[in-house]
Amino acid sequence: MSEQRVRAGRPATVFAVVAALAITAYQFLPDHLWWRTAWQVGVGWAGVAALLAGAHRLPRPERLPWWLFAAGVFSNSTGIAVAHVAEAWYGLIDLPTPADPFFLGLYPACAGGLAVLIRRRDRRSDWAALVDAATITTGFGLLAWVYVISPVNLGDPMDRMAHATQVAYPIGDLLLIAMTTRLLRSGGSRGAPFWWITGSLTAFLIGDSAWVVLDNMGETGEALIGLRWFSTALESVFLVAFVLFGVACLHRGAREVAAPADARPAGLGKGLLALLAGASLIAPAVLAAQTATGQVEDGWSIAACSAVLFLLVVARMALLIRHVERQSDRVRELARSDELTGLPNRRAWNDELPRALERARRNSEPVAVAILDLDRFKQYNDTHGHPAGDQLLKAASAAWHSALRDVDVIARFGGEEFVVLLPAADVGDGLRAMDRALEATPLGQTFSAGLAVWDGVETSDELLKRADAALYAAKAAGRNRVEVAASGQPSSAAA
Repeated sequence: MSEQRVRAGRPATVFAVVAALAITAYQFLPDHLWWRTAWQVGVGWAGVAALLAGAHRLPRPERLPWWLFAAGVFSNSTGIAVAHVAEAWYGLIDLPTPADPFFLGLYPACAGGLAVLIRRRDRRSDWAALVDAATITTGFGLLAWVYVISPVNLGDPMDRMAHATQVAYPIGDLLLIAMTTRLLRSGGSRGAPFWWITGSLTAFLIGDSAWVVLDNMGETGEALIGLRWFSTALESVFLVAFVLFGVACLHRGAREVAAPADARPAGLGKGLLALLAGASLIAPAVLAAQTATGQVEDGWSIAACSAVLFLLVVARMALLIRHVERQSDRVRELARSDELTGLPNRRAWNDELPRALERARRNSEPVAVAILDLDRFKQYNDTHGHPAGDQLLKAASAAWHSALRDVDVIARFGGEEFVVLLPAADVGDGLRAMDRALEATPLGQTFSAGLAVWDGVETSDELLKRADAALYAAKAAGRNRVEVAASGQPSSAAA
């Protein structure tokens, strides 16, 4: 690794080490509200500073997603201070508190940053990724509805704002789940900054989910929160989330996170398949859990979620089948096309010639075949180089294709050798076609050709063998000419 690369990676490493020490020290702080509050807010604001410093090193058009992440981290970490001040000085602990807008500000800001990254990484629509994100979000959305949102009585006007605030948190988490899943399904770089961002969002989701579980545990949850080591560890999850954003932005690969790339394949990897399967099984798992208690309270919600998941799975299968069909068509096309010239290759020619002879037999029409070979192509390659030789083959094949009729077929037989199928063409038609092709040959080059007209009896291999013999005769006669093969002694026609 060069000294320049080491220097470029040093800010992220230094910040990560300092932040890790700060989070470790947090575990041993005295049990004093203001000490702990100041430490949490300080770590959060340090993450914001790292985000702004890292974004400043990037070109201005690439700073927006990092600014949005910084806004979300600043809002959430500032909410810690606001919550403690509101509780300690004003006794405000009932929802909604003055801190809730700050805590909730994390979700739209981070979702906006993720949306910008996804849009820049995937310039084309990726419906498969969208369906995957919708499937996972729908599954977890049922959990949020059954265990968080549905139990809230939104009809009580006295507590409506409190309940709406309580519901806003799981909705925000679902938004982050959807955007994080979509980011994971995007194209582009998957270097360290990508995974630091993903890790930060995952930490936020783990922390929020832990609070929801503890709240549903009642007195047991309150007892766990009362344990200093447990609450400290849970708070540290959010501190890690604050820090990882900053590490990602300071990393030398931060610019690559938003770099555009081709859409990712629509295939299903093992990890993604397991995640989709797990999300799809949430509905029956919830139904089984409620059935075991003897009271199904959310039957309609479970049924609606199951229906949506079923439709999403069908849509994903349809997209996957369509992708496989496109890939199969592409493979078939590549198997029958020459990669350099784009003309049909030998495989396609071997399929087409017998069919052409059969059509000529049914219609009682003549058909001619010519084999063309660029003169002194090896010498041209040695003089000008192989790239120039490739350009000559491409230019010559395009020129010959334009000089032939629409019904004629030209294919690359191998190397500098090409074959031409001339339906409904006798000797005169074939010679005129070869004259036009010879005149169109670019870069002052010429070719030798052997022309054979089908006798109505011979096989395709025998017809090609006669054309090939005529080609060798043209080479032997001095090149830059066309030889016509006859059933007996071939005759010469100078081009």
